[in-house]
Amino acid sequence: MSEKLSLPVVKIEADNLAEGWEKAVVACWEQGVRIATQYDKEDDPQSRDVSLFLAVSDAFAEPRIHRAMPGGIYDLEVYRQEVVDGIHDHWIDPAAGKWQYTYHERMRSYGVPGLDEPIDQIEYVVRALAEAPHTRRAQVSIWKAWEDAGIDDPACLQRLWFRIFDDRLILAAHIRSNDAFKAAFMNMYAFTDLQRVVAEELSERLGRTITPGQYNHIVDSFHIYGSYFEDFEGFLKSLEARTFEQRVYTTEMIQPLIDEAREKIAALLARDEAIEAESRGD
Repeated sequence: MSEKLSLPVVKIEADNLAEGWEKAVVACWEQGVRIATQYDKEDDPQSRDVSLFLAVSDAFAEPRIHRAMPGGIYDLEVYRQEVVDGIHDHWIDPAAGKWQYTYHERMRSYGVPGLDEPIDQIEYVVRALAEAPHTRRAQVSIWKAWEDAGIDDPACLQRLWFRIFDDRLILAAHIRSNDAFKAAFMNMYAFTDLQRVVAEELSERLGRTITPGQYNHIVDSFHIYGSYFEDFEGFLKSLEARTFEQRVYTTEMIQPLIDEAREKIAALLARDEAIEAESRGD
């Protein structure tokens, strides 16, 4: 790390998501510059902050899940479905004080003033890559300057960039601000599942198998909040007390929990849909 840099730049390579996330948060703790945030309470220590370039060689290599991720398997599955399937797009209603956007809505229904129809950016990515797998133009934009500048919760994810190398789909996620300890793993998990979806759609279009490949997680501000330091020190102690194998899950190990979460989510969505239909008088 150069002492001339105001904001340290961390580059990490890893074989799987669990390893990559763990290395990234540890590097942020060890190398991060101390700086205040807009969310600090009066007695909070300053956050630790770096710029990050994390490259995971295989987005779906196992073990894929880190046990120290925030929340549990249910929360992880809810977030995955929010990003990939848009299960909470109906919560978007800024005028009513509800959500201002979702990543899924920005990806699949990107509204632009003056355009009659919103843009399905994932469809554009699939079409562009099917026509020219080596294209450098297959990207999704999240930020809307005319909406996001000045709102309370502006989008952290800025864009997603896709390209095919040797029938393996690369995804690079570019993020302006990323909570390293309490959000980054869930982001990585959901974004790579979107990578899987795009790879499957491309396989159908091209008539050959395209598989998810390298995943790059690129962050301007990758930070650990001072209010989390006590929790994070517990995480560091777990690294000393447990082997890597004891700190991670393979997907197969927790598949019953994922299936249970999916059933619960489906039931809650069906209940919400029934309540909305009743309120409409359907």
